[in-house]
Formats: sequence, structure tokens, C-alpha cells
Amino acid sequence: MKKTIYKRIHIIGSVGSGKTTLAKEISSWLDLPYYELDNVVWIRLESGDIRRTEQEREEYLNSILQLHSWIIEGIHNEDWVSDCFHSADLILFLDTKYSIRTYRIIKRFIKQKLRIEKANYIPTLAIFLKMFKWNRYFEEVGKINFFNKYGVYKDKIEVINNTKGIKKYFN
Repeated sequence: MKKTIYKRIHIIGSVGSGKTTLAKEISSWLDLPYYELDNVVWIRLESGDIRRTEQEREEYLNSILQLHSWIIEGIHNEDWVSDCFHSADLILFLDTKYSIRTYRIIKRFIKQKLRIEKANYIPTLAIFLKMFKWNRYFEEVGKINFFNKYGVYKDKIEVINNTKGIKKYFN
């Protein structure tokens, strides 16, 4: 049996599901560049983030999609990311337990405030509270929307509840 070699991987999941950690791991295993959709949406500055215009965001995302290989990760499943799902060889949907995601949000915030962990954004109390809102929204709405909108790609979607066994897809 021929082993599939994935060159374009899209990882989607809620806040705290493990998207970035998994993207970094797979990136090192396969020597593929990874990109965070949050960094496509936002221009990161020391003074604070600036939202890209829709045109800037789409141009930036399209420049990534034109590459031979990539890993893209993010919570987004709106129309502007539809080409990511279409172009991906593999879509990993991280369906981590809600309680684990909640714990990770709290742990991450504490580590960021103690400067143990670096953040792409300024870890304010307002963003911390929004993460709980985003987590709940993904659980109640985002997950359903994803499968309704992108279920057409079911042959390349893998639902992952636990990333411990993920290496089997890449060995």
C-alpha cells in the first residue's frame, strides 16, 4: 500500500484545542512551513495588533496557498478561508474536549502573564474572557458550521480527539 505524502495540511479547532502545538510538531516532522490564520488576519506590532483589510488578508492568504507546501492552522471557517480547505491534502479537525480546552485557556493566560510563554498578542483580561466566549461559540456553532459547509471534503477530513496518535498519519 502506498503511503500518502501530505504537502498541504489544514488544522482547524477551537481555542485551546492544540492547533498551534500540532502545527509546530508536524512542521518539524515533515519540514513544512506553518502559518497561523490569526497572523493572516492581524498585523502584529509591539504597540498592538492592526486588523488587515479584507483585500490585504486575502492577498496574504493567497500568497501562502500558492506555495508548494504548507500547514495552515486556525479557528476560522468563514468563506475567506474556503480555498484553504479546497487546496488541502489533509484537513485535521481537532475535537478536543471542551473541559480540556477551557483548562488550556486558563493555563496559557497564566503562563503569558508570568512571561513563561510568548503570545502573538497582548494577553489582556479582555482577550482572556473573549477566549471563553470563542470556545463556547465554536462548540455550539462553529463545529456545526464547519461540517455543514466543508463536509463535501469528508474524504480528506480526519477528526482528532487526541493528538497522541497523530504521528501515524506522517510515518
